[in-house]
Amino acid sequence: MDNPYTDKSNIRTFSKDVDEMDLIWHRDDEDRNIEVLEGKGWQFQRDNELPLSLTKGDCIFIPRHQVHRVIKGTTDLKIKING
Repeated sequence: MDNPYTDKSNIRTFSKDVDEMDLIWHRDDEDRNIEVLEGKGWQFQRDNELPLSLTKGDCIFIPRHQVHRVIKGTTDLKIKING
């Protein structure tokens, strides 16, 4: 499966037109700090937790191997990945 986003350096962009079925539950092999640069209506969800709305300026720490996903919004989502 192709990634549901495009990568340019450490900036990741999810299109508002992405197929929701491509936004799957997954886990990463390393810790991640993400910063929301833009996007409206998008949410972030950890396994067994309620979704959190993503707003410009939000910073989220995702520990290695923690199951999570993003939920589609109404505009493109752009995040910066640190780590």
